[in-house]
Amino acid sequence: MAKIVLNKSNYFHNLNTISEHIGSKEKIAVVLKDNAYGHGLVEIAKLANEFGIKHAVVRTIQEATKVEAYFNQILILADTNIKTYSHTFHIVINSLEDIEKLPENTNVHLKIDTGMHRNGISPKSLEKAIYGIHRRKLNLCGVMTHYRAADELSCDFFWQRSIFRDVKKEVKRICEKLLLTIPKFHSASSSALFRFKNCDDDLVRVGIAQYGYLETDIIFSNPELKPVMSLWAKKIATRDLKKNQKVGYGGIYLAKKDMKISTYDLGYGDGFFRLNGKEKYLTPKGYEILGRVSMDNISVNSTDEEICIFDDITKLAKMHNTIVYEITATLNPDIEKVIQ
Repeated sequence: MAKIVLNKSNYFHNLNTISEHIGSKEKIAVVLKDNAYGHGLVEIAKLANEFGIKHAVVRTIQEATKVEAYFNQILILADTNIKTYSHTFHIVINSLEDIEKLPENTNVHLKIDTGMHRNGISPKSLEKAIYGIHRRKLNLCGVMTHYRAADELSCDFFWQRSIFRDVKKEVKRICEKLLLTIPKFHSASSSALFRFKNCDDDLVRVGIAQYGYLETDIIFSNPELKPVMSLWAKKIATRDLKKNQKVGYGGIYLAKKDMKISTYDLGYGDGFFRLNGKEKYLTPKGYEILGRVSMDNISVNSTDEEICIFDDITKLAKMHNTIVYEITATLNPDIEKVIQ
């Protein structure tokens, strides 16, 4: 099978760039949900731990359990079946109903809907939620929100920030009234954190930026980040292709001259999006993927034993009219991961 190579130096460069911007790596919470955006849940957890990161964000209890040994706190975003938990685990409350489902002494972070209208309670329900958390003997450790358009030049980001600023004040008022410890506040994600000149959040949830990408409007002055993932494939077989012979399903590629080509062990069955052969894609070394991508292999004008398919996903994402996140997160989790 193909393999994914993770560049440790690039990963540390990205984390260092982020920590310098926000003033401390203690504030960083690395987002590792969905197999660390396809990069490998455990592999990235180990690297983050080596760098000194203490906080992580995952999607489920199952993910949290796999990386529990590497972090002091793991925030679980969207698990609806919480029966057992570790004190390392912190559970996101996405609705008022969630409050009634959690066992006593669960560490919780209350999500506020400041305008994304996806998950989270209304700011108008804030007092009801905190009183409910207090009544149920849950530990309110955090209050959070998520920005719907931090990557775009619009007023939405500032509008939501203003709402969350008011939420912070109200949370502090209610907690002081109930003699509760003031929770940590966090709203910044990858797209948002570099729009903060002075980040006053207690935590910053860093997703795609740690992996080397920031998909924002070009007007923003983003730092230089370095892609962490490269995808490699091994040769299956080499053949002589004669002029005017066609390659693969539909015979989309027509050889203009005699040439040597090889098949490699990568296809859409591995989560590598299907190129239809109508638009040319070149590997970092300049080889062309010929014709349509098959389920289990690709044809390339190369005889190398191993080739790099990509080391920067930006071009592929544009070809597929999608985002970098989707290209990486779709890769088969069973693909071998190698840290270099």
